[in-house]
Amino acid sequence: MALLSNPATNGQRDVSFSRSENPFLFIVGCPRSGTTMLKRMVNAHPLVAITRETHWIPRYYKKQRGVTAEGLVTDRIVENLFAYHRFSQMKISRESLDDFLGSRSDLRYADLVSHIFDHYGRRKRKPLVGDKTPTYVRKLPTLHALWPRTQILHLIRDGRDVWLSMRQWRMSHKAAGKFSTWQIDPLVTTALWWKTLVAMGRRDAILFGEKQYREVRYDALVAQPEVECRRIADFLGVSHVEAMERFYEGRTKTDSELSTNAAWLPPTPGRRDWRTQMADADIEKFEAAAGDLLDDLGFERVFPTIPNRVRHHVEKIKRSLANEISGRWQLPSSW
Repeated sequence: MALLSNPATNGQRDVSFSRSENPFLFIVGCPRSGTTMLKRMVNAHPLVAITRETHWIPRYYKKQRGVTAEGLVTDRIVENLFAYHRFSQMKISRESLDDFLGSRSDLRYADLVSHIFDHYGRRKRKPLVGDKTPTYVRKLPTLHALWPRTQILHLIRDGRDVWLSMRQWRMSHKAAGKFSTWQIDPLVTTALWWKTLVAMGRRDAILFGEKQYREVRYDALVAQPEVECRRIADFLGVSHVEAMERFYEGRTKTDSELSTNAAWLPPTPGRRDWRTQMADADIEKFEAAAGDLLDDLGFERVFPTIPNRVRHHVEKIKRSLANEISGRWQLPSSW
């Protein structure tokens, strides 16, 4: 892709250059990995708009909700989309969609979604539109089938820090906490859940190749935001702008009761640090469950060997969780 410079002049933006099809980008990763911060960085670019989490895109396609097995939309698609509570975030009217569909019987679902994203971009006065839905990390084959040229930013955070965030999150019941093993051992459940999601994303990256798939490390992003934002801009084919790493300026709130996201805090290393905030016994259990992925990612390990009693406990949780999710998720071979 040719590098796109910022064409804004005197408040006007020339968008006559050649551009990629929307959705231009998907930001994915295990929840609680910092994807909201990454979204805000990318969204701060004058050429790129990132939608709020959608969740419906692969779901409607795979479950054929207004979509045929061949990927064509039916006359039920508009009603089904507007019945989903998150769809209103796209800010497109029913009349606009009806007009776009017209009487066509050969409209692809991928083209309909692209039209919706194009509309979102026009509202934001930005030509490139992406999506940030973390759990799409396990939907990469579907995204590739729909838009084989789209780009993927996969944000990866040390799973032990993900656990520190997850255990305090009020929405944990919609993530790792939705599995029955959470009631037995939430830490091991989170470790296995993190390992599964990250490994699935890395496995399916082969569909896109290195020019369309890029891993971003959370620690690097908060430690050197300018360096990482330059790398991200280069990957996306747009010129770097300082607004990316300064996304929080003018928005930060000082209320100590607010979460990091609600307070619009700047990138801050060490807000979660498993080295100082996890007990040794908990680190040992996490590494028993996901140590192989920690090794693959180059993350530091504390316990090179795991006692049998800990390994047996983790295996019990692992078998139970596998039975619960294997029918819905295509588990990675490392499982």
